[in-house]
Amino acid sequence: MKKRIYVAHTGGTIGMQQDALGWRPAPGYLQEQMKTLAALQHPQMPEYTVEEFDPLLDSSNMTPRDWRNIARVVAGNYGQFDGFVVLHGTDTMSYTASALAFMFENLGKPVILTGSQVPLCRPRNDAYENLITSLLLAANFDLPEVTLFFNNTLFRGCRSVKTNSSAFTAFASPNCDPLATAGVEIHINSSLIRYPSDRPAALHWQETMDPLVGVLWLFPGISSEFAGNCLRPPLKGVVLKAFGTGNGPANDKFFLAALREATDRGLVIVACTQSLAGSVDLSRYATGEALAAAGVIGGGDMTTEAALTKLSYLFGQGLSPAIVRTRMLENLRGELTI
Repeated sequence: MKKRIYVAHTGGTIGMQQDALGWRPAPGYLQEQMKTLAALQHPQMPEYTVEEFDPLLDSSNMTPRDWRNIARVVAGNYGQFDGFVVLHGTDTMSYTASALAFMFENLGKPVILTGSQVPLCRPRNDAYENLITSLLLAANFDLPEVTLFFNNTLFRGCRSVKTNSSAFTAFASPNCDPLATAGVEIHINSSLIRYPSDRPAALHWQETMDPLVGVLWLFPGISSEFAGNCLRPPLKGVVLKAFGTGNGPANDKFFLAALREATDRGLVIVACTQSLAGSVDLSRYATGEALAAAGVIGGGDMTTEAALTKLSYLFGQGLSPAIVRTRMLENLRGELTI
């Protein structure tokens, strides 16, 4: 029996068509292109069903509502298919991959996000390999996680970041080794895969993601007025992009007071590093200790995308700020090195 793969086409470059206004997602166009690919008819390829979202989106237009729609179609088809491939634009793919990782619990089948830097219709593109290999991975390997496949590399979704806007090597996973690499053969790093301990437990998924979260990027000379305005209600959670290992302007008492006022009223502030790789440790330097004294918690080696969507996921459960603070320090989906 051939494996059956559900392909959710949300939009993005992979299925774009050029018109007078530039490149944009075109309804039905990707399926037309896929029909011309001989590889998809090969006996080793799985059966697949493509569902096209309406409207198709450039991923810059993605919102938490769209994360919910993707999760909903995966959950709704979970019993009928062996794996899932989500075609998505690259700009916010890491955010969606991180969000879906938290939204799904007891995931027992592959959910692989992929896309391309160049549309499938162009003669020189990366869409072909990304699509074909994602289908093969979803059909033939035990990968019970939300992952992101790009340029012959499979990343944990909630560890992925987009690092290059103009190369086929668009994504990286700075603090976690790839889950798989595809060369002449596909090699799975099985020791890193998070296999559920109680399979075949039923899939559980959370529909509600709280949008009242944000990101505040520190920079030299940041004013307390600017920070205070960014931290105002009704915001519930903030990722603080700190310097180095989690440092901030400790000599600015007004800036620290703005943080303290926000955390005292229940805002959860999580420090993540501005560096591409590495981890936050608020106890390492006095400048980090000052943030901790103001109520900021360290985000370890979480990516900004993971920390932001984790806050959204936890507040989406209706949890109190105190519980969210505690759970942000827990490794829920492999997003955090403990």
